[in-house]
Amino acid sequence: MALAALAAGALLWTQSRDGLLRVESSIRPLRLARGEAGRVVLKIKIKPGVTISPQPSFIIEFVANDELVFPKPFYTASDLNVEVQEIEKGREALNFGKPLEIPFTVHLKAPRGVHVLEGRVKYFAASKSEGWCLKNTERFTATFSTRTAPVIDLN
Repeated sequence: MALAALAAGALLWTQSRDGLLRVESSIRPLRLARGEAGRVVLKIKIKPGVTISPQPSFIIEFVANDELVFPKPFYTASDLNVEVQEIEKGREALNFGKPLEIPFTVHLKAPRGVHVLEGRVKYFAASKSEGWCLKNTERFTATFSTRTAPVIDLN
């Protein structure tokens, strides 16, 4: 009986943390040529009453792929100029009022077709009213397509 109560408590703990942070991801432009520059656009939504801390680091990572070339293997909130706001004496939180944009270039040997970019956001969340904090990860995907023709610079 005690084991069942413990398992139910663990399930409620897990369920109460779901949906803390949601990532809406897209790639602009949606259709890209080899050598073309683009950007990943991430809109971050946070559950009311939850804050995302700038320390320890908020990190965005991408799963390695052969189609896109990123300048860095991962990005922090400071890399992306995410605003840090003071929410009360000495406590800070990240403000995701604006979408995050991460630049990339399409690899010159990227195959033609539809591709999926996968990534994850690692973050540290807290709820003062509920008295908890935790480190968590949220995965995201974005679909894009590539053309075989390379970008031609006419300048």
